[in-house]
Amino acid sequence: MQSSTLLALSAEGILPKIDYAVFADTSWKPQSVYTHLDRLEREIAATAGIPILRVSSGNIRDDALDPDHRFASMPLYILNQDGRPGMTRRQCSGEYKVKPIKKKIRELLGYPYPTRVSKGVFAEQWIVISVDEFHRAKDADVKYMRNRHPLIDMDWTRSDCVRYLTSLGLADTPKSSCLGCPFHGNAQWRNIRDNSPAEWADVVEFDAAIRKGNARANAAGNALLGQAFLHRSRVPLSEAPIDHVTRSERAALDEAAAEAAELGVEASCSPWSCRGDAEQDDFGLAS
Repeated sequence: MQSSTLLALSAEGILPKIDYAVFADTSWKPQSVYTHLDRLEREIAATAGIPILRVSSGNIRDDALDPDHRFASMPLYILNQDGRPGMTRRQCSGEYKVKPIKKKIRELLGYPYPTRVSKGVFAEQWIVISVDEFHRAKDADVKYMRNRHPLIDMDWTRSDCVRYLTSLGLADTPKSSCLGCPFHGNAQWRNIRDNSPAEWADVVEFDAAIRKGNARANAAGNALLGQAFLHRSRVPLSEAPIDHVTRSERAALDEAAAEAAELGVEASCSPWSCRGDAEQDDFGLAS
């Protein structure tokens, strides 16, 4: 929602025109995300002369199952041999989102890695965080990037983004998380199962394949002592209690229904999920 909003605000001239929009593709997004991105590019970005650059560090799904590939771990839910729960480290955002965006920004500045970026040369990067996620806003960790948060400057919430996108005919904007992200809530898992059988079969297969951790660790003799799962219940995804509606999901559904009633659109059954503090958005908007 926030990514699409910021791009459209720039394309319409409500915000200054950005030079580029950079989309970090993990190569394992729902098809609805790629369809939406194509539409944004065709109907909004192209008409305003804003290039959308798609960058990637590889296919996160294939890399996890490739014994010859170094893999930045996903935050999998672990059930240890003694029955205690745990989680693996989350490195995937840094490897598959932050890293390729930084690489592209260096190239756009004319200083591809490992060339040292000259002092005083930088890109202003617009980060798509709204007021209700202000705690995620932070400064860039490199001198050649300076972060700005226009939605926070405008005091816009996610609800403001929903209203704005609805006015543009983009009320069906999907969440841009990976297909098999362990941070999915039950509603997102149900949405995949009920509306995309092929994608559901894919994530169920992946869930079974990572039971002992990623393939490279297994090949090196470093298999998990416990078991890994995509669902927080720590049971196979095909058996997980995804039809259970949690309290937070119910609250999100009620808020979404209120938004839909105000906007005059049909309520969605897939509420947004809370993001971890360190999660990086797929879009970087540079000027």
